[in-house]
Amino acid sequence: MPRAVVFDLDYTLAVPERDRATILSEAAQAAGAPPLSREAYLEAHRRNLTRETREPIFADLLAEYDTDAEPAAVAAAYRQTIAEALTPLPGVESMVDALRQEYRVGLLTNGPVLAQRDKLATLGWERAFDAALVTGELEAGKPDRRAFDAIVDELDVAPEEAVYVGDEVDADVFGATNAGLEAIQVLLEDGPDPDPRAVAHVEQDAVAAAVPQVVAGLE
Repeated sequence: MPRAVVFDLDYTLAVPERDRATILSEAAQAAGAPPLSREAYLEAHRRNLTRETREPIFADLLAEYDTDAEPAAVAAAYRQTIAEALTPLPGVESMVDALRQEYRVGLLTNGPVLAQRDKLATLGWERAFDAALVTGELEAGKPDRRAFDAIVDELDVAPEEAVYVGDEVDADVFGATNAGLEAIQVLLEDGPDPDPRAVAHVEQDAVAAAVPQVVAGLE
């Protein structure tokens, strides 16, 4: 019987109102940097570990250009632009409040500390969860089981007493089930197919209504 429900953040509870390529372009312009492509950003992201900020990613990217733009300034502009573009999915705030009446409710999100904490602050969600962890603060990120161990420890429940809700197959569904949690997969338009390791699959726009029903059905 579940005692805790843990959520991913991006694309599970909140979505950007603009696409990431547009956000990157706006941030680069605001920081006085040359135009940066989303593809180059993703390549640099794969090459660089990010814990506190995305500064190492932008240092890598800007090394290809003759520019006076500072990586820290671009990282800060990108962080602010993403946070300002983020909006909650319909009904998720009241859903989290209602779930906390019955369960321990947590958040486990991959990403650098400042970026993800800024998102929570902008959304007004700093106290929305019983525990909220950013993997930049931890030994490892999702899908490493140590990330899931950390959040269930914070919630004071066993892995088998927790359900994890997220949209990514590897980071969320595999990561959670490999760590002993049940998983609910959030299905995105044009996203990955339903994964059989998840106990349930819910459409992104139905998260607020569907997740509590699924969790209650697991009892």
